[in-house]
Amino acid sequence: MTEATPLLRRRSAPSDSQIRNSRLYLAVFSAVLGNFNAGYSLVYPSPVLPKLQSPDADPRLRMDTESAGLFGSIYTLGAAAGGLGAMLLNDKVGRKMNIMMSAVPSTVGYMLLGGAVNLAMLYAGRFLTGVAGGMTAASIPVYISEISHKGVRGALGSCPQITAVFGALALYSLSLVVDWRWLAIAGEVPAVLMLALLVFMPSSPRRLLSMGQGQKAEAALRWLRGGQYNVRAELNAIQHSIDTQSRVTLAQLATPLYYKPIMISVVMRFLQQMTGITPILVYLQPIFAKSHVSLAPRYDAAIVGVVRLLSVVVAASLMDRAGRKALLYTSSMLMFAATLTLTMISHRTPCPAPLNLTALDAGALEAGHHSAASLIPLISTVVFIFGYAMGWGPITWLLMSEVLPLVARGVASGLCVTVSWLTAFMITYAYTHLADAYGLYAPYLVFMVVCVLSLLFNAVCIPETRNRSLEEIENYFRTGRTFTIRRGQSVQGNMPPKSTSS
Repeated sequence: MTEATPLLRRRSAPSDSQIRNSRLYLAVFSAVLGNFNAGYSLVYPSPVLPKLQSPDADPRLRMDTESAGLFGSIYTLGAAAGGLGAMLLNDKVGRKMNIMMSAVPSTVGYMLLGGAVNLAMLYAGRFLTGVAGGMTAASIPVYISEISHKGVRGALGSCPQITAVFGALALYSLSLVVDWRWLAIAGEVPAVLMLALLVFMPSSPRRLLSMGQGQKAEAALRWLRGGQYNVRAELNAIQHSIDTQSRVTLAQLATPLYYKPIMISVVMRFLQQMTGITPILVYLQPIFAKSHVSLAPRYDAAIVGVVRLLSVVVAASLMDRAGRKALLYTSSMLMFAATLTLTMISHRTPCPAPLNLTALDAGALEAGHHSAASLIPLISTVVFIFGYAMGWGPITWLLMSEVLPLVARGVASGLCVTVSWLTAFMITYAYTHLADAYGLYAPYLVFMVVCVLSLLFNAVCIPETRNRSLEEIENYFRTGRTFTIRRGQSVQGNMPPKSTSS
């Protein structure tokens, strides 16, 4: 022994270097195909509405402002119904099974859209694809958070948003060369592939332990982490968390441990939709047509899709480095600057009557619209999408899966998604009437105010969860001041511990 030799050797603990993430990535990929499908179906009206509103559209399918507004927004009603279904099924059939079940309404919905001969079939198809989107939105983030370890949970938590952006970009790209009916047929592919892959993926180890299936939970965790990883420590931590939980009563819902994270998640989902992201994405081509952007609206939509993809990749790379709150601050500021610019431009130049979008795509634009100023709406929209997709887009989903109480996560996530999609329906349906009555100025002004509120809410209410385990995050809400878990601490108690280390 030398002076450099420690007298007491620390027992080696499982390290992240022993973890093999390849199978975890495969499981996450299989699940987020549902988000790809949801992103694809959400923006489906953007290239389709110009076709169905044109004079040469099939008379049985031709849409006016009212029917176009319903076609664009009814998806969100379906998503709210899907969120309610997930709220009931997440803890009964499991997260994985709920994701797999979403393939049924998705496939049937696309079949109705592809073979539609009247408006009712179009509405029903949109509603059913919305049901699938709501089911996956409530289940996939929870499934990913429960199978991931804290070293990669931030990056993997961005995957639902990234793949949703991929889905939207795929639709924008295909719409350049494919008829709208074939767009619906193509939408069936990711749902079927998701179903086939998830059959071979493990269930959440946390849920298996909560059902008393310890051996299956150990096998699932070993499959996810690799054979060289000692799963016992992680299983014991999960089991300890489960053992200290009990069924939530109404009285307990009034304690900070439960109501604070649930309220944070619900308000974040409400503000996320009130920023206007859903109506902007759903009506992207009509918005660009009304804004007199010098490029054809369908090409503008493809450009925005590429920007969304780049921004969520940036967010994923920074999620576990810069932290959640820093990205949310940046996101709110960018969205505010963009909506302020759009509000000023649309107020200075009132929106005209609805234009013939088919003629615009053909290039029938006046010479004055080719000036550099005509690109300002496109640039501002790109900045808005970039800001949203690097912050309030992916982080809202991630934080929902991180901060919700473990004992009520399945039900609470369904509640959050339901609130989110009901808000999306309200703002998407109202958008068409506001834009027609007052021009684009009115909805842009609402979106700008919400961006300011989002900035304030992040500053006051949202905790930083970077590099924190799910158990540490729950302890923060239990104590009100520390992430550090003390083994002797009473779980049901609401008094903070003496130590204030964090």
